[in-house]
Amino acid sequence: MKPHDMGVLFDECAERGVHTRVFLDRPFDIGTEEATSYAVPQLAALVRRAAGWFAAAGAGPGDRVALVKPNHWDYDVLACAAVRMGAVPAQLSDQLPAESLGVLLRRLEPALLVTTAAVWEGLRASLGPEGLPRTLLLDGSGPGALSLADVEGAQAPAPHRRHDDEPLVVNHTSGTTGVPKLVTHSTRTIIGKLARFETVRYPRIGVRRDDTLVNANSFAHGRTFCWTASALCLGPAEIAILTARDADAADPVLRAHPPTVMEALPASYVRFRPLTERLDNPFRRVRLFISTYDAIHPPVVRSYLAASGLRSPLWMQGWGQTETGPLTFRFHTRSSVAADRRAPGSRGVGWPVPGKTRLRVVDPDTFRPVGRGRPGLVLARTAACAAGYVGEDERWAAKRHGAWWNTGDLGVLRRDGSVELLDREVDRTARLSCLRTEDLLEERLPRATECVLLSPSGRLPLPVVVTADGALDRAEWERAVADLPPLADPVALTWEEVPRTGTGKVRRTALLRQLTGSARTVGTGRWT
Repeated sequence: MKPHDMGVLFDECAERGVHTRVFLDRPFDIGTEEATSYAVPQLAALVRRAAGWFAAAGAGPGDRVALVKPNHWDYDVLACAAVRMGAVPAQLSDQLPAESLGVLLRRLEPALLVTTAAVWEGLRASLGPEGLPRTLLLDGSGPGALSLADVEGAQAPAPHRRHDDEPLVVNHTSGTTGVPKLVTHSTRTIIGKLARFETVRYPRIGVRRDDTLVNANSFAHGRTFCWTASALCLGPAEIAILTARDADAADPVLRAHPPTVMEALPASYVRFRPLTERLDNPFRRVRLFISTYDAIHPPVVRSYLAASGLRSPLWMQGWGQTETGPLTFRFHTRSSVAADRRAPGSRGVGWPVPGKTRLRVVDPDTFRPVGRGRPGLVLARTAACAAGYVGEDERWAAKRHGAWWNTGDLGVLRRDGSVELLDREVDRTARLSCLRTEDLLEERLPRATECVLLSPSGRLPLPVVVTADGALDRAEWERAVADLPPLADPVALTWEEVPRTGTGKVRRTALLRQLTGSARTVGTGRWT
């Protein structure tokens, strides 16, 4: 089965006898739902009910419906409901700063805001009641807002069919350097070009009907909307959803449903890593680990591959953007990460997706191609490129160069056709690659949970070392940086002290301002 119309995805899977059972680490954030286990027909019924709620609350075909709530897979269930009745869901993380959410809501001008009572109170306090659209609360009630009691029982409208090139869903970028962009994808781009590609049962990496898929992701983002389409159509035996970022909270679900295929945020892999060291670790059946969104450091990959009890587990790393979907892929094995340990500091992100993406590296000033092995600005060409930014047409146009998309990343195209990333242009430094240096430091500082190198304008690069207790051994640090260019004195922080996005990425601009009082960097930020 291939996905197409997300409004009837769950209905079609139920009709075709998909027997996947979905398990949740906690109930959905919908007040009528207390279950932590669903069959596909039950999820299809929930989508139809929610479509009725949205229609009764005043949303109609072509309207935008903003979804802002705690992280859970019901982001996609509710998005499918909005699609079913003809609206365009806009999935916004409740982890965004209040000022960013306010900007995004003004750009969206949604006909309906769907949220929870707790998030609603926070929005009212920060943005004011006059700054919020018509609102439907998924749980409880609030002044001036509709509750589910007001719309429950409303008949779902018939499925609304849209052209493949009409807006389907709006997702925001990560927001590591400021207010995120709102990216509009169509059925053709995010489903036709991305999700359908994932429904092929490729040897070794394709999903099997006896698989248990575990996903620990940020469900407000486009990656999981695409994943929902492909995973359901592939019909694995089980899907388990993890919303918890804490290892002890995730452990019971992982043990009850030990994964054979695991996809998670890089930040979640970092947080769950202590589980790999247990004798009865829950990753012993995993044959395929998948990571997207952000850099994944070699020591983390090494821990999970070692934890698998299978002979030759794989780690599939993807690099891409919300605007484009995956651009490159790379597979890691136990032997390849052992080689990385012998020669650390090279951030190779693999090869362009065959038949799907092309890459070129150009001079940032002239946009003329540079030779293989020389650093420059990475441009991408893909039919999966989104339709635009909501409310920022000029910004979108500035990042398009004919058929090519400006990623804003600096990198090197190697002679074998693979890509090595150096930095985001806005994060670059004069004498070294932040990404390479972060990898080196994580190899040399075994007690570090994460290393971040910031690039303040007019100053030495500023290293931040995240440890369990916020402490750093000075002698160990001096040994780690002995052969590196000059760096500022390190700052040691705990995980909780570092500002992060909903995907767990470091909000570098906010962290730089927190530590130095200024957000100015060496890079220009022209293509951020």
